[in-house]
Formats: sequence, structure tokens, C-alpha cells
Amino acid sequence: MQNFDLIVFDWDGTLMDSAVAIARAIQAACRDLGLAAPDDGAARHVIGLGLVEALQYAVPDLPERDYPRMAERYRQHYLAREREITLFAGVEALLLELAARGHQLAIATGKSRPGLDRALEHSGLRRHFVASRTADCCHSKPHPQMLEELMDELDASPDRTLMIGDTTHDLQMAHNAGVGGLGVSYGAHPPEPLLALRPLACLSSVAALGDWLRENA
Repeated sequence: MQNFDLIVFDWDGTLMDSAVAIARAIQAACRDLGLAAPDDGAARHVIGLGLVEALQYAVPDLPERDYPRMAERYRQHYLAREREITLFAGVEALLLELAARGHQLAIATGKSRPGLDRALEHSGLRRHFVASRTADCCHSKPHPQMLEELMDELDASPDRTLMIGDTTHDLQMAHNAGVGGLGVSYGAHPPEPLLALRPLACLSSVAALGDWLRENA
């Protein structure tokens, strides 16, 4: 028997190995604007958040009027490396297996809709997902709106929904929506803050994630 009808994945740092590219693009954009670049920890912490929330944390001294300029510089740096970014090994095989077992698969991401569309096209994963939500059409994580809308759309109950992500933002969103949260520590955030939020488990690789899902999902 399945324990979860709906399995929702974060994108960056969970399915795609993009955390380093995002952090480097944030740091480069800061230098372009003559600002002190956040260290790696601060730059990686904001992965998964919406644009405004990410800038407020990573570049707290940036005036709000400069957010569009910062966003444009970030976008240019990220796009320059986007085609080089790959999925974590084993991701597509895991998605195929989950879909074959009857799970509905969805995405809840801090990306914009155009950014997610590019990533789905580049990775070839679009066909595996029945729905998605992005940060430009919903409140930023950890607000529960993304998960609430996905559950409404796909007729899934909170007790039958699982959120998988690599950041504390993902796990906090799962808690706020009343769904199960599963952490992965191979992406943006280290295991200690993930474990502090008491996820169902915290897995260190896609292979370990697959093993957990086969036994528990």
C-alpha cells in the first residue's frame, strides 16, 4: 500500500545540482553592483526562496529600488552557466519508478515560471510531473501556499502528501502545510539545520532517497 499519493519535489539542490551555480551567480551580481558578496553559507541559504526574500537575506543593505538591477545581474551570471548544470545522478530513474508505482509527482520551487520551464526543457523531466508551483505565482517558501494549491489541484490530502527538499525552507513549508517533510543533505543546506526541523528522514544521496521511498512511500 502507498503511504503518499502526492510527492512534491523541490528543484534546485534536490533534483538538479545547481546550488553552487546559484551561489556563485549571487556573489558575482553583488560584485557587479559594488557590494560585499555574501559568503558561501549565506548565498546557499537563500536557495529556494523567492527573489525579494532572497535579496533581503543575502544582501540586507541593498536598497529596494536596486532589486531589479541586482536581479538582472544575477540572471545574466546564472544563464551563462545554466546549460552546464546537470541533474543529480539517478534522478530520472527514480522519478520513472515513482510514477510507475502510481504516485502523482509535482514541483514546488523558488524558481520563476520561465526559469522552471527552461530547466524542465533542458533536463527532459517535464513529462514526469503533473503540476508545479513557482515563487512568482505563489508566496515564497516557507509559506504553505504552493503545497496547498497543489493538494487542491490534485485532490490530495495533507496526510497523503510528501514534500522533499534540500533546504530548511522546504521543510518549514511542509510543516506549515501539515504534510510530511523529507530532507536531502546533498544540496544547498547541510544536514544539521535540516535535522533540527525533525523531518521524516534526512538522506545523503539520491540512492538513499530512493531506498527510503521504496520502503516508506
